[in-house]
Amino acid sequence: MAFIRSYRPDDRADVFDICVRTADAGGDSRHLYPDSELMPSIFAAPYLELEPELAFVLDDGEGRAGGYILGAEDTPRFVEAFRREWLPVVGGRYPAPMGAGARTPSENMAALLHDPERMVLPQLAGHPAHLHIDLLPRWQGRGHGRALVLTLLDALRAKGVGALHLSMLTANTRARAFYDRVGFYEIAVPDAGEDVTFLGRGTTP
Repeated sequence: MAFIRSYRPDDRADVFDICVRTADAGGDSRHLYPDSELMPSIFAAPYLELEPELAFVLDDGEGRAGGYILGAEDTPRFVEAFRREWLPVVGGRYPAPMGAGARTPSENMAALLHDPERMVLPQLAGHPAHLHIDLLPRWQGRGHGRALVLTLLDALRAKGVGALHLSMLTANTRARAFYDRVGFYEIAVPDAGEDVTFLGRGTTP
């Protein structure tokens, strides 16, 4: 029977795999990014390294992770640590693209990697924590996503954090329906563009 537990270092490969297989608006991204560690290096590994106490996995009952939720307690502080501690580890493997010409999907992601400050927006100051959550398809629609969110909310509330946010592709309507069901609401960020939506909620259940 599947259950939620804290992340362990031996979950790292599973977390990376889940990240890759859900990074294209919830679908498999391997056709977009030839390097299988690019997306995890941006959206998973820094959380595992910098704030492992806010990383939880859905254990399939046999020790393998079928999903995860990752959190950062204080986004501006996380961004500082990302630049200071994480970017030097991976920045050389994924250099920032030069010039303003057309970019490949991988180059677009590398640009995000080198700009962690994009995560700090004044409109989000009242929701200082943030999260990333991903589940493999076989574990979706079974209540596990809600349970992961509630687990992270409990952990953040225990740290005295009152609210959190997330960003998502606006086109991912299935994800938006899930977030609506678990109590998230839209946060207006005028300069976010049409492709990205920001959502937030308090940590009280």
